[in-house]
Amino acid sequence: MTVKERIAALRARMKETGIDAYLIPTDDFHGSEYVGDYFKCREYISGFTGSAGTLVVTLDEAGLWTDGRYFLQAAKQLSGSGITLMRERQPGVPSIEEYLKTTLKKGETLGFDGRCIMAEYADTLITQLNALGVAVRTDIDLPGAVWEKRPLLSAQAVWPLPVEYAGESSESKIKRVREFLSEKNAQYLLLTSLEDIAWLLNMRGNDVESTPVILSYLLLGQQEIIWYVQEECLSEKIKILLEMQGIKNAPYAQIYEDVKKLPEEASVYYDKAAVNTALVSALPDKVKKIEGVNPTLLFKAKKNPVEVENERKAHIKDGVAVTKFIYWLKK
Repeated sequence: MTVKERIAALRARMKETGIDAYLIPTDDFHGSEYVGDYFKCREYISGFTGSAGTLVVTLDEAGLWTDGRYFLQAAKQLSGSGITLMRERQPGVPSIEEYLKTTLKKGETLGFDGRCIMAEYADTLITQLNALGVAVRTDIDLPGAVWEKRPLLSAQAVWPLPVEYAGESSESKIKRVREFLSEKNAQYLLLTSLEDIAWLLNMRGNDVESTPVILSYLLLGQQEIIWYVQEECLSEKIKILLEMQGIKNAPYAQIYEDVKKLPEEASVYYDKAAVNTALVSALPDKVKKIEGVNPTLLFKAKKNPVEVENERKAHIKDGVAVTKFIYWLKK
């Protein structure tokens, strides 16, 4: 299908489901900067292939917001598509929030896939639009419904990162996180940032191009840890290693049902800017929700001596490679 045909198919679904505007970000379910092919809904619908941008489609117009890095590329790729290029932070160009507030009328509905929007941003949209009488649906994946031959979720093999590269065992890291939770009077940490999970478990994968992460979620409690990851990613050796570390594995999407079953007296810590709104919404109402920056973000920012030395070695190798390339290019 052409871009115009894809937008027409999306609008047909919007009419069927009572959606007046649909928002499509670049994010995956984890708020990652770069995403796998399965998550490139914005690219599929709009034809714009840049790594940053948000598409908003209403029943009679469409706009794509992107930053200055992509103005020329987006103008070329959107030409003839019927999609207006919204050059972010340029004079006279409204933000997405401003556009939605002035375009949607009382009684109308905005829709998006809540798995792809972080809770902090979703709350901002919902609060602002609800105040104007505009409803928001976060439970609907319309691009997925019209995407022909959508790529499968990546499920590349997981491998462990040895301590000689990590500089600290996963058991030690987990202990530190549990101490943090005790300080915050929290029983669980809900962790969905792929880089943070990879750091905490000392595991690596290839589910995102040029980023050694594994599509997964983590629910870390004081007594148990559940890693929600695709079964086909785990070899028998990895499963044995996880068992030795006291880490259970469960199907990737099962976390959405499991968090609903948390006891009402439970307390859950999470980073509102790094957990999607669908997952936060699945938490029982009576569960105590504690919001703050992921402890793993701060822990992994402080490099241990082994990491510092390995970064130094990596920069040397990188410098040699660049020098060789420049020499080849000039000759």
